[in-house]
Amino acid sequence: MLTIDVEKTGDVAVVRCVGRIVRGAEVRTLRNAVVAEKDIRIVVIDLSDVEMLDAGGLTALLSLQQWARSRKVQLKLVNPSHFVNEVLLRTGMDRVFDISSFEHALFVLSASECRHSRYAVC
Repeated sequence: MLTIDVEKTGDVAVVRCVGRIVRGAEVRTLRNAVVAEKDIRIVVIDLSDVEMLDAGGLTALLSLQQWARSRKVQLKLVNPSHFVNEVLLRTGMDRVFDISSFEHALFVLSASECRHSRYAVC
């Protein structure tokens, strides 16, 4: 089972995943949650509470990355659980995705916001 919580701030959507990203309903749940977001510039997928990722889940993440690129949306994976991190490393997908800690992603996002706003105090 996969539970998704989406928090949107401005043009950034943080998608928190809890459970399993596996072939079937879970993959559809993740995809629907991400593509439903409108007017976004960045999608951050928090994988810290994902206990299982199979080939179907990995394919879904790759599909979402292609979806994001085609819309000029940046896709970031953050805080992969130990299991997910191992899957990404062993499949070589750690070189395909933008993966970081949540804190680093927030730092990068805040710096990006400063560059886009001429009134921001950074």
